[in-house]
Amino acid sequence: MASIVELAKRLCEVSEKSYLNPYTYITWQESMPKEQWFMSPELISIYGTSEYDKLDLKQKQILSFYESVNFFSLNIHGEKSLVEGIAHRLYSKELKDLAPYLHHFLDEENKHMIYFGGFCQRYAGKVYRNRKLEIPREYAKGEEDFLFFARILIFEELVDFYNIRMSTDETLEAITRQINLVHHLEEARHLVFGRQIVEYLFEKYSPSWSEKVRRNIQEYLAAYIVTTWKEYYNPDVYTDAGLPEPYDLVESAWNTESCRAHRKKVSAKIIEFLKERNMILEEPVL
Repeated sequence: MASIVELAKRLCEVSEKSYLNPYTYITWQESMPKEQWFMSPELISIYGTSEYDKLDLKQKQILSFYESVNFFSLNIHGEKSLVEGIAHRLYSKELKDLAPYLHHFLDEENKHMIYFGGFCQRYAGKVYRNRKLEIPREYAKGEEDFLFFARILIFEELVDFYNIRMSTDETLEAITRQINLVHHLEEARHLVFGRQIVEYLFEKYSPSWSEKVRRNIQEYLAAYIVTTWKEYYNPDVYTDAGLPEPYDLVESAWNTESCRAHRKKVSAKIIEFLKERNMILEEPVL
């Protein structure tokens, strides 16, 4: 724990020096024309499919708008869960020494929701619904905390790949690029912390877990990666973008080889991290 506490102290210093006011960081436009790029084309969920290739430029750009709204919506739901979980654990016996940084964590995630929600509500008039479902159950000692931070780490690793790419894509609409940039800069600290605490909790508690518990955790985390990816293929996005047969499009995109290759590429870093530490045994089928 001592090494995590020292890391948390350093991250606190960086967070304090890098503080941004979420109410002044972005100058919101009154309206947002949809015929421009909001997501890098290669990150659009159906990119590489025959259906995407048939679209004209205007259709692709409108689709990129709704894909960006979906991406921001996924972040809102992920961060709502994160904020609830961190607040629940704040000053707990296990994590009390990390409380100063957890306050920064909460503050920064709340600011991210302001950015994401600000874009979605202003320009799309909605946030896409959360499709994840968590079923309450009993946990072994330390298992619930470990899974909570492991889920956060998986989600943020995948998201950060997108943030990095879009924060430097000069063809994207400026506010979209700006949101992706600030999210990456602050999430970079969260990812460093996340890897450390996931390792710490696993090393502390996994020796006491039964073989069944360990196996269930390994299967759960592999399945969570797949479930997270499936949320990127949202039929509501395709409907809003005016594309026909949205559910068929989900199926087609999920099974297209170039889309599979993209998911594997984006997931490679977090899968390697989990496999090296026996947190998962096999690469999930993406």
